[in-house]
Amino acid sequence: MSQAVLDGVRDLLPTFRERAEETEALRVVPEASIKELEETGFFKLLQPKRFDGHEADPVAFYTAVRDIASACGSTGWVSSVVGVHPWQVALFADEAQQAVWGEDTNVRLSSSYAPTGKATVTDGGYILSGKWSFSSGCDHCSWVLLGGLVFTEEGQIVDFKTFMVPREKYTIVDVWNMVGLAGTGSNDIVVEDVFIPEAFTLSMGETGQCRGPGQEQNTSDLYKLPFHSIFTGTITTPIIGMAMGAYDEHVEMQQKRTRAAYLGEKASLDPFSAVRIARASSEIDAAWALLVNNIREEQDYVAKGEKIPLKTRLKVRRDQVLGSQRAIDAIDALFEASGGRALTKGTYLQRAWRDAHAGRVHAANDPERALQMFGAHEFGHKIDPGMY
Repeated sequence: MSQAVLDGVRDLLPTFRERAEETEALRVVPEASIKELEETGFFKLLQPKRFDGHEADPVAFYTAVRDIASACGSTGWVSSVVGVHPWQVALFADEAQQAVWGEDTNVRLSSSYAPTGKATVTDGGYILSGKWSFSSGCDHCSWVLLGGLVFTEEGQIVDFKTFMVPREKYTIVDVWNMVGLAGTGSNDIVVEDVFIPEAFTLSMGETGQCRGPGQEQNTSDLYKLPFHSIFTGTITTPIIGMAMGAYDEHVEMQQKRTRAAYLGEKASLDPFSAVRIARASSEIDAAWALLVNNIREEQDYVAKGEKIPLKTRLKVRRDQVLGSQRAIDAIDALFEASGGRALTKGTYLQRAWRDAHAGRVHAANDPERALQMFGAHEFGHKIDPGMY
């Protein structure tokens, strides 16, 4: 079934390429693109089977995202971050899962995980307030997943949770006017003193330990993988897809290009051009191969019923941040070698350059923190619970 989804997604790629400029102008992914992706079954790839989902291999999901982003970076980004949320919803208590999908299994969720909101403990749940930024694709969603610190009435922090909030209880503030990922509609979310029942929350501490109440209903190995492995991969994968799209356009452009400054020399005959694309393609291939290999390694541990070693989880994060950097380095090299016409509005290259650098500033792509954790662990130092 996953192959049918991938085939359907690939059939849409020419359409997404044609809509890329429109997507930027609208500042959101067109509703038609979301509907077409929904019809392929893409948004259900990581959704539990009991809610008409596929419970697919994460690599199938990443492959679809990569391909979408190779046609339009903004569409690929929104597809990735919205498409991964069913995986986390599957970890929530059954009451929350039923509230989301019980009547309509096509319901989608956006997110903003930075704990910029405040939740206060009350009877049966929490009172949540705050403002969250960068909720990509929120205009196409009926629920949102929000990060927040939990406080007692005395003001003591006791937990860091994800809160699931229905559309009628939050406001979307249109603030998204950016030069990169311009079509993602990554707007602000505002919540004012909303009661969130306990069942609609998920402790990030438990999530980091690969545990969640929803595992009682959703027993697939898919839902036993680490949150930060699955989710950070959804940030790197679109950037790899952007690099692939940039590579394809660069090669096509260079085959047609003559260089006036060098007496009409054909760019494709320049040996230095050949070296550049060799280096760029290797960086892109390495980023993708490591992402896939690392997820496969974690899946092997889960399949054997073994705990995933901390070193493996840290390696996933190491290669994830470096994968983003490899893809961006490839885009930079291709962009610089493409000549002035690559700056033309409407070309994929200039859009990929802007989109990839916008994606680079996401917290999941912060290389120093991920690399420091890996190195410190190698030296035998204790690693505090964090984004691994």
